Amino acid sequence: MAEEFKDPRDVPWHPRRASELVGHKATEARLLQAHQAGKLHHAWLLSGPKGIGKATLAYRFARFLLQVPTAHGAQAHTTLHIAPEGHAFRQVAAASHPDLLVIERAVDQRAKRLKTEIAVDDARDAQGFFARTSGAGGWRVAIVDAADDLNSESANALLKVIEEPPKQSIFLIVCNQPGRLMRTIRSRCLHLPMAPLSTDETLKVLRHLPPGAVEAEEGALREAAELSRGSPGKAMDLIGSRGAAAFGEFLKRSKLSPATAVEIAAAFSGRETAEDYYVFCELLVGWTAEQARSAGLHGHGEALARAHDDINASLRQADALNLDRRQTVTDALMRLEEALKAS
Repeated sequence: MAEEFKDPRDVPWHPRRASELVGHKATEARLLQAHQAGKLHHAWLLSGPKGIGKATLAYRFARFLLQVPTAHGAQAHTTLHIAPEGHAFRQVAAASHPDLLVIERAVDQRAKRLKTEIAVDDARDAQGFFARTSGAGGWRVAIVDAADDLNSESANALLKVIEEPPKQSIFLIVCNQPGRLMRTIRSRCLHLPMAPLSTDETLKVLRHLPPGAVEAEEGALREAAELSRGSPGKAMDLIGSRGAAAFGEFLKRSKLSPATAVEIAAAFSGRETAEDYYVFCELLVGWTAEQARSAGLHGHGEALARAHDDINASLRQADALNLDRRQTVTDALMRLEEALKAS
């Protein structure tokens, strides 16, 4: 019998096991105040860049509702913190609470990977879940992580439940790009935009992760935190990445010659460099966008804005057509150097 594929998300640092939340105090306070006032909306959209703590907040609020279900009980609290010894914390951490449903991409045991989308059957689980009576007589909570993974069928299945919610039911919808979410779902949610963390806050998250999450010296942690633009999740991906290291080399160069561009791009030769290439491309495109915005505030960002669009398009085309990554990166760097000179 073939060995069962283990869900790669099932790690000690999964958001459902996080006992603390760094940053996002105003967003946390708004959720708590709504509960204390007995005026909880049935669907909340938690949006912002990937990896900044949206899912951590969703699980934190879910635990609180399940542990402190009444508005009166919530009034004794100043945060959504629940002690790890609490029954709701332990059950949520173990993914075993009967009144919590998590809608996410399922594991494809045949292909030995996560499915690329949230399937319609997974979204329809919400219909049966909310049709049942709460096991503890309190709230029933559904976390969608993340709504970006919904396809049209699963989004419509979810919409049907959100449109006619039962009493004491709540959706906490995590979304990285809310503009792409079905408008009819967005219109039924209270939107809570969440901002990236500061570099110091990102470092705090990285330093307090469970053993095994990251293995890096303090300098590497800080560099990853700075490159991540306030996303601890992104920082974890950057630590040890050759793509991030290549981007770091790019940032150290005050001037890019063709030889320098070729030297940096050399990190992406070979089939095994795909993941590093994607990391580098994302960092480069993001950095170029920031430079274009900054230059635009001073009235001379047009060249960088055009370069951003050109580079983004060329990188996507290279990926789609399986073109030479090394040459693509070299060309992108020289295009950027040209724009920087013009600005």
